[in-house]
Amino acid sequence: MDWFAPIDAYCERLGPGVWAEPLNAATNLAFLLGAAVAWQAWRRASRRDGVTLAFILLVAVIGLGSFLFHTLANGWSLLADVIPIAVFIYGFFALALFRFVGLRPALAVTGTIGFAVAAQVVERMAGPVLGSSASYLPALLALGGIGGVLLARRHGAGRWLLGAAAVFVLSLTFRTLDAPLCDAHPLGTHFLWHVLNAATLTLCLLAAIRYPAESEGLRPAGPAGPRTTGSASDPVRRP
Repeated sequence: MDWFAPIDAYCERLGPGVWAEPLNAATNLAFLLGAAVAWQAWRRASRRDGVTLAFILLVAVIGLGSFLFHTLANGWSLLADVIPIAVFIYGFFALALFRFVGLRPALAVTGTIGFAVAAQVVERMAGPVLGSSASYLPALLALGGIGGVLLARRHGAGRWLLGAAAVFVLSLTFRTLDAPLCDAHPLGTHFLWHVLNAATLTLCLLAAIRYPAESEGLRPAGPAGPRTTGSASDPVRRP
């Protein structure tokens, strides 16, 4: 592979210049803004952990990597774009299984490996319909699936993840429509993918900040109202 060969992958790009995708490049600021919002929430949180902070920094890296790709548009900048996104998808999936669902670390890792394998199958099946956007369909299904499970268990993070999934549906739609609508809309729709995807990731981060442990998101089935945070008399139960 020629790491410096130009890549023309989006509607807005009409040439090889660095600023040939000004809107796609500029909207990567949304990721930096999302990371800043999450960082402020993390600083104000009563419980702060390094893992969540690492994910906040990763969202900023996603923005920088995407900016590089939409300005330089070559092989190596493509890797700078897709690798941080993949790390977030699989890393946050593992975090959700451990922190929200309550699996032990070994089971969370095993589940993530299984998810990675299943993702390849889903991507191949959806590829003829969604094109390159098919690679993100597993992430959408995971968000909706885990969010639904958590909502059924009355875990507060469920609403956040389902909200993120709803935004991600719109985000993925605009990413998929970039090429089909190019003749009618020369600027394309990929820039909306950036803005909405940044919102999706920010909602995921806020869920991790708001619910740093499984017991802190659980609510009783009765009318007594939300349960307080875990304590010695209210241990976190894991399978």
